Amino acid sequence: MKPGMEIGQIATISFRVTEDMYAQFEGNVVHPAYSTVSMVYHMEWASRQIILPYLEEHEEGMGASVSVKHIAPTTAGTDVTVKAIITKLKKNLVITEVEAFNEKGLIGKGEVVQVILPKQEIREKLANSKNVSTKM
Repeated sequence: MKPGMEIGQIATISFRVTEDMYAQFEGNVVHPAYSTVSMVYHMEWASRQIILPYLEEHEEGMGASVSVKHIAPTTAGTDVTVKAIITKLKKNLVITEVEAFNEKGLIGKGEVVQVILPKQEIREKLANSKNVSTKM
């Protein structure tokens, strides 16, 4: 990684909730509200914004874990902002606290962990995953 990444750095993304972000399974809408799946996506995306300027040409970030608490519903047409802040840096791990807000307040919070790896190592891991036995 390039130098300069520090605890306390913040990245935010903002967007408007659309119907394709609704809670749904196999195309069937369960609730006409912003889904937890979409929230996880946006939390990971906000966290990724922090690491992008620090990746070397031969590196890439991968999601290692996400924990999320979905606190309040949000409907289509609502503006949402997701904020990620670095809380820990451990070797090649970047840990961010994430929060999602609409105009009424906090709608979700959690933690995203990203691991920074050489692209070649990622390619090898992906190639090896194709050959993993499913026998227990």
